[in-house]
Amino acid sequence: MMTANTNSPHPKPRAGITLGLRQNLAQFMLLVAVNALVGGTLGQERTVLPLLAAQVFQLDLYTSALTYILAFGLAKAATNYFAGTLSDRYGRKPVLVAGWIIALPVPLLLIFGPSWGWIVAANVVLGISQGLTWSTTVMMKMDLVGPSRRGLAMGLNEAAGYLGVAGAALATGYIAATSGLRPGPFLLGAAFIAVGLGLSVLTVRETHHHAKLEAASHVSVHAGTHAELSNRDVFTLTSFRDKSLSSVSQAGLVNNLNDGLAWGLFPVLFAAAGLTIDRIGILAAVYPAVWGAGQLVTGALSDRIGRKPLIVGGMLVQAAALAMVAVGRDFGTWLAAAVFLGTGTAMVYPTLLAAIGDVAHPAWRARSVGIYRLWRDGGFAVGALLSGIIADAYGIPAAVGVVAALTGASGLIVAVRMRSTDHRAAG
Repeated sequence: MMTANTNSPHPKPRAGITLGLRQNLAQFMLLVAVNALVGGTLGQERTVLPLLAAQVFQLDLYTSALTYILAFGLAKAATNYFAGTLSDRYGRKPVLVAGWIIALPVPLLLIFGPSWGWIVAANVVLGISQGLTWSTTVMMKMDLVGPSRRGLAMGLNEAAGYLGVAGAALATGYIAATSGLRPGPFLLGAAFIAVGLGLSVLTVRETHHHAKLEAASHVSVHAGTHAELSNRDVFTLTSFRDKSLSSVSQAGLVNNLNDGLAWGLFPVLFAAAGLTIDRIGILAAVYPAVWGAGQLVTGALSDRIGRKPLIVGGMLVQAAALAMVAVGRDFGTWLAAAVFLGTGTAMVYPTLLAAIGDVAHPAWRARSVGIYRLWRDGGFAVGALLSGIIADAYGIPAAVGVVAALTGASGLIVAVRMRSTDHRAAG
């Protein structure tokens, strides 16, 4: 599906292209809808797969059961890295369409897989697809709105994605409770993929030239002093050298580390306490629902008060919520913890992306976003492995407690090391 971009490496922006949310509202809202479908494709697994591991495939060890999250995280993290480079080379739209095409076999593998290895393979494919589709919708919205509304744009993007996750998690929980763990829940995912592919092919337009327009008048904040950087330079800046970019990268990793824990072990913990599948589905949905809806506020708020306060505060709220899960024993406590965990994540998630966009030069911003998302989604793999090992040795509450401590420490690192990155503070 990808064809080489016939433009020169640094073409002049096309006439008539303008930056701004209002100026590009129709295309922006279309991309919001597309990302909701991307989230729904992921959400089809949130309630059902942990139960499938225990009840259908009889996986006793948590480490074994969490292999699908490990596989998903590694595949998505690696694909995120390449998504930025591919979208700069070939354009955003071909990468988005390719991601949807790659997702086509996922529901079939989940429905008909006769062994756990098939489920793991499905999550490798899903991780590749999510790395291409979600990364590209992030880049395209950054391209369209320019610097002044970047926080709002990321809030809307991530809100749509995680409301899609929440809606699918809730719906599949009820479907599984009434018609079984397979095939019903995954037919919903198949519908999401079909609609997402159709919209991306027929209605989404390329946005790469919007990034070129912004690059022509870009004012550096910290790391963006040079438009021409090699892939290696961008990687080291984003990962280690620039204090703001590297602080954001480690916070993203820890954020998804605790999300991997929530995805893989929370349903098992709730089931062991005697909760029914539909109540587990509610808890699995409330966390990403609050996360998703909250970003409608926190993304725009970060444009006004700055990125750093929301990131530090959000990580500390997440840590407190995880501690509540560890000590909780009933639905009410876990429901409150899910609300707090979603709130903390909403404070962090779009703000981290906006901070990357603030610092990185538009000429290599897509690569920097991809590298940040490499670290962030690598947190899924780290979380699955770490929490599985601790849960097997000491139980799920101990695993949750350790991840709570790591999340709090990550917030403190941001407080000490990160500089203000947003254009409001820098101006």
